[in-house]
This record gives sequence, C-alpha cells and structure tokens, in this order.
Amino acid sequence: MYRFLLTPRWWGINVFAVLAIPLCLFMGSWQLSRFEDRVDTHQQQEDRSARAKTAAARPLADLLPVDKVTSGRQASARGHYDTAHQLLVPGRTLKDRHGGQQGFYVLNLLRTDSGKALPVVRGWLPGDAGAKADTARVPAPPKGEVTVTGALQASENQGTDGVQAGGGLPQGQLGMISAASLVNIVPYEVHDAWITLTDAQAPLHAVPPAAAEGSGLDLKAFQNLGYTGEWFVFAGFVVFMWFRLFRRDAEAAKDAALGIVPEGDGGGGLPQGEGKAGERGADRGEPEGADPGEGQGEGQGEGRSEGRGEAQGEGRGEAQGEGRGEAARAGKA
Repeated sequence: MYRFLLTPRWWGINVFAVLAIPLCLFMGSWQLSRFEDRVDTHQQQEDRSARAKTAAARPLADLLPVDKVTSGRQASARGHYDTAHQLLVPGRTLKDRHGGQQGFYVLNLLRTDSGKALPVVRGWLPGDAGAKADTARVPAPPKGEVTVTGALQASENQGTDGVQAGGGLPQGQLGMISAASLVNIVPYEVHDAWITLTDAQAPLHAVPPAAAEGSGLDLKAFQNLGYTGEWFVFAGFVVFMWFRLFRRDAEAAKDAALGIVPEGDGGGGLPQGEGKAGERGADRGEPEGADPGEGQGEGQGEGRSEGRGEAQGEGRGEAQGEGRGEAARAGKA
C-alpha cells in the first residue's frame, strides 16, 4: 500500500523535507543564540556602567579606541576649551523618570596636549537651539587650562537616536557628534570619540552615557527573537505538509486496493455512456454491448409491419367476400 513512497515524486518530497527541516531548526537556533548574546552583552554593559560610575577615571589615551568594553568608562583629559567653536546639537531628548523632554546639547572642543581636540558635551538644556531666549541661558565655558572627567562615548552615526544627518542646520549647530562631521568645522584634528561630563555646570543637566552600539536590547535584538519563531514555524509547516500529502496518497492507495473507484473515473476507464448502457442491457437480459436503440427499432418495425399486414389482409378478404355475394344474388334474380 505504501509503494507510492518509491515514486520519483515522493523521492523529491522526501529529499526536500530531510533537507529543509534541519536547516530551519539550525537557523532558528542560531537566531536564538544571537538574541541570548545581546541579552548577555546588555547585562554586562549595565554592570560596567554601574562600576564605571564609582571607578576612578583613567587617562583618555588608555581607553582609546572606543569599543564595547571601554564605552561608558570614566575618562579624564587636560587642555583648554576652544571658545570660538561652541556648538549646539539640536533635537536631543533627555529621558528621566517623568518621561522625555526635547532640548539640545552644548558641545565644546577641548584642545589637548596631543594636538587633537576632544569633543566634550558639557550638558543639556530644554528648549529650541534656534531660539535666542533658550540659547541665552547657555553658560560660557571655563577659561584657561582645565581637567575634564566624563563618560567616554563612541562617535555617532546615522543610526544613532536624535542624529540629523541630512544637513541644512544653521551655523553654530551640529547634527551628529563625530570626527567626520567636525573635520569641516574646525581647522584641527579631532578624536574619534567624545565624552559627556559627569558634573554639569548649572543650569546645564548632565547627559547620561548611552550603551555601546550592538550591546543593548534594541530593535535588532527583538528582530532576532522574531526570526527565531519564524524559522521554527517553517520547520513545523514542512512536517505538517509532509504528513498531509502522505495521508492523502495512502488513502488513495487503500481505496484502489479495495476496488473503490473515485467519482469521475467512469467505471474503470470506460466512457460513462457505454458503462450505463451495458448495465441496462444486462438488467434487461440483453448481451453486453448491444445497442438498445437497435432493439427498440427492430421491435417497433416488426410490430408496425405485422399490424399493417393483418389490417390489409382482413380488408381485402372482406371486400372480396362482399363482392362475390352481391354477384350471386344478381344472377339468381
């Protein structure tokens, strides 16, 4: 009954199922491991951030270049602020326990002894960076040589929240904090990193450090979790379709073995008219294959011929008898 499994069609179905199911399970497990790695990295980043708040600051040169391990660490640098290139970073939201409020960052460049400048976010202010009433509250940077301490951050990119990479900002504003965006604004080299001050000068508010890219539970992490479910669903769908096709063909083979002909087959391959005619002929005692039209025609022809002959014979006999009787009566007279 299961010989249909050896047909070329079922060979193709079986090979596809054997290859597709392990592939789907492997891809689902891989996506799940990616999500678990992001969860572990996020937890490690939170632990490092908590330790960094109480740990002693280290020199900037010891923490460069910025990576997932050094991001958020307390760094210290010494130099003097470039007061001629104070920049405002608009469209930045500071999140707190009351929600988020729109404002802007205040950024100054610290000229260090190494020759490169370090972008320093001195703090955040609520309001519009293009309104004079809001920008008038920005305090002037300290003069002379200073030592700054803050959380080290990697340069922003187009995927960072709040970044305005389209350009078109007024003079004195910056859409993205990175060495690439500052190279055309200042006439000196800039570190591919920046720091946010831990203690902001009033009325500025300190900007909390952001998690390193790829280390938090962002949208990409939950995309990995969604892909995990999709691959496992695909594997289950392949198993379901295999059993459905198997059950259908197995039932068809069982019916064929019992001699059950599905509707539409016409009695074992014969035309439907011939099969029904043969059945009617058998019921009437006629041989199979006899044309019922021929029998009907012969019967009707014979009946009609016999009726006509009988009627003609009777008519002629009666006419002859009547004629002879009249002739006899006339001779006697």
